[in-house]
Amino acid sequence: MTELLKIEWLKLKNYIAFKVMAIFFIIGVFAINYIVYTVNKNIVNNVPGAGLISFSPYNFENTWQSTSYATGFILLLPSLLLMMLLTNEYTFKTHRQNIIDGLSRQQFISVKIMMALIFALVATVLVFITALIFGFGSGTSFSLNGIVYVGYFFLKALSYNLIAILFSVLIKRTGFATGVFFIYLGAENIISQLLNVLSIKWKADNGADLGNLGDYLPMNAADGLLAFPDNPFKSMSKHIMPSDYTWVVLALALGYLVLFYFWATKKFVHSDL
Repeated sequence: MTELLKIEWLKLKNYIAFKVMAIFFIIGVFAINYIVYTVNKNIVNNVPGAGLISFSPYNFENTWQSTSYATGFILLLPSLLLMMLLTNEYTFKTHRQNIIDGLSRQQFISVKIMMALIFALVATVLVFITALIFGFGSGTSFSLNGIVYVGYFFLKALSYNLIAILFSVLIKRTGFATGVFFIYLGAENIISQLLNVLSIKWKADNGADLGNLGDYLPMNAADGLLAFPDNPFKSMSKHIMPSDYTWVVLALALGYLVLFYFWATKKFVHSDL
């Protein structure tokens, strides 16, 4: 696998899109969290009566969750990069050449999935470092309370990356795959919101608390593990909102990961090149 990863690095290191998107992502991780920090400090805290409420999203008790949640909004960047890299293999027929040169189909798709894993790990390390910076900047005592949310972030990043690989091997063309990916993402988010509204209605009308049904969909499962930290404003609406069944959403997110992995692998190994 080490040799295969070296080959992938040779493909990446001179790829302009990789450099540009990597820079944007690294800057974006810090920038989006700084925006949340600034909005909370300069706007939310200046709302009349806000001084009576003690809440800071980047105190050490909240920083792991806040940073993971905010960074989740830019996870499309590494997943789109992976999609471009894999669909370009089809466009320029380099996947065929690699296999003619001695790679097995399983090796080829396995190293792509390993790249998805590495991208997710790098993103998670950036989140960890950013959370530390904002946590120490808050002046509060160091704490690992809530560090599990960094793990949830990794799961979300890996989910986005694997579904990008799945779309790539199913559709193969860069523009078409990207378009369908965004259409699917938008459609699932709309369906998710409708299901969440239905969940609230069922709880209000029948007392049936099934959790947020929208979180049970493929891409929204990992999303459902990351929410903004509990705060007094959020607590006001808790009595009407469905319960958070974290263990159910976690099990589904892991199940979808396995599905994406085996589906993408089987499709590439058994389809025509």
